[in-house]
Amino acid sequence: MQQYEYKVVPAPKRGAKHRGLKTTQDRFAFALTELMNDMARDGWEYLRADALPCEEKVGLTGRSTSFHNLLVFRRAPAAVAARPAVAPAVAAVPTEAVKADPGALPPLRLGPAVAEQGPAPAVGTAKPGVAAQ
Repeated sequence: MQQYEYKVVPAPKRGAKHRGLKTTQDRFAFALTELMNDMARDGWEYLRADALPCEEKVGLTGRSTSFHNLLVFRRAPAAVAARPAVAPAVAAVPTEAVKADPGALPPLRLGPAVAEQGPAPAVGTAKPGVAAQ
């Protein structure tokens, strides 16, 4: 079964200016063509256009539903077969080498080996007349 990855982008709301395009329809078609060609250059195939509802906040307590026009693109992932199902989290160390020489492995450290010396970083603005509580 073929697997795809999908990308959804908003459809253009306005036409793009271009030399020789005079009508609104021509400018809008040009903007849509440019968007679709840009996506195709990156390997995305146009699938469909959708108008989906989106609930938006209006004022303090009000809500309204508006519809947004979206373009859906898909492409087959390039490295599905080359990618392992589960990648190992840590490289395996041969147990024979550890048993033979336990000091061969470097010690594990979480932070820098030596703590930095100097003044502590400023936390915020200090008020000279206020004591810490």
